[in-house]
Amino acid sequence: MDWIMQPWPWYVSGAAIAMVMLLLMLVGKNFGMSANLRTFCTICGADKKSDFFKFDWATQKWNLIVVAGAIIGGFIASQLLTADPAVMINPDTVAELQTLGFNSAGKAYMPDELFSLHAMTNVKSISLLALGGFLVGFGARYAGGCTSGHAISGLSDLQWPSLIAVIGFFVGGMIMIYFLFPLIF
Repeated sequence: MDWIMQPWPWYVSGAAIAMVMLLLMLVGKNFGMSANLRTFCTICGADKKSDFFKFDWATQKWNLIVVAGAIIGGFIASQLLTADPAVMINPDTVAELQTLGFNSAGKAYMPDELFSLHAMTNVKSISLLALGGFLVGFGARYAGGCTSGHAISGLSDLQWPSLIAVIGFFVGGMIMIYFLFPLIF
């Protein structure tokens, strides 16, 4: 039973993702998480305020099950299948993050300096998370989907716009981590 507590090899996870994508393509569905926000907003009545939210959300019920599965699966993985909460990252990266004030680097998946209950009372942390969430949400809608939708579903369908979006996501991430991140922290 110790094998279940270890990270799964890439070829097992990759094969599982490929099988899911094949099944989705066979039934004519596209995978992506950001579209679910539109569905949630429509369920909550946003269609009465904006035409963007006017669509038949019932056709997206299957995708809401994917969201529930991601939440439940993440909880099970973190609470029951994780022997060690430490993240195996390069020691140089840990040292660099610690110089920026992230003392929990390499010890947890999410830095306590940004995601602990104490950090939620810090105006800078709340502002950064809110701004980042807004930019990610705006960018996902502007790009016609999120990283999971474009990188997994769009590239599986050999869609040129998805390739451009994925390249843009990576370039933006590199600019953020190498230029903006050190300025912010």
